[in-house]
Amino acid sequence: MSRVGSKTIEVPDKVKVAIAGNRVSVEGPKGKLDIVMPRRTSVSQQENTLSVVRDGDDREARAMHGLGRSLLNNMVIGVLDGYVKKLEINGVGFKAAVSGNTVTMNLGYSHPIKYDLPDQVKVTVDKDTNVTIEGPDKQKVGLVASELRGFYPVEPYKGKGVKYADEYVRRKEGKTVQ
Repeated sequence: MSRVGSKTIEVPDKVKVAIAGNRVSVEGPKGKLDIVMPRRTSVSQQENTLSVVRDGDDREARAMHGLGRSLLNNMVIGVLDGYVKKLEINGVGFKAAVSGNTVTMNLGYSHPIKYDLPDQVKVTVDKDTNVTIEGPDKQKVGLVASELRGFYPVEPYKGKGVKYADEYVRRKEGKTVQ
């Protein structure tokens, strides 16, 4: 039995769940998400709990059972509380700004980097160097954070670049002249 898949999901009062065949829609204060459940799984709702049931007992069915339950649980948490990732920008002249649905970053290149945000993802910038990414979809929030970080990952010698707020960068010593 899948240890993750067999756990039930508690649905809070503020969250509404609609099940139509293999499609599940979850709506809450932070937004609305929907998903087509992975193959060989189905969802059943009893009052304020959701449970994922699998078809079969082979390796693929067990894997999809845990995956389906995790995706559904992430959706319920996301529409209720939302997900947040924080980035820090270090370096002389390195900064970020948000205008509308576009993030503009100056990272020492000859041109500013413009990044268009997907739906339901909100980015705020404090002091030009602290970037906060918020949204109900865990996958989209993580993707935006990793792509913004990927434009200039932190280098270990001077510590310049974009890093997660909780990331530790191991510093290296530079060359020494003898």
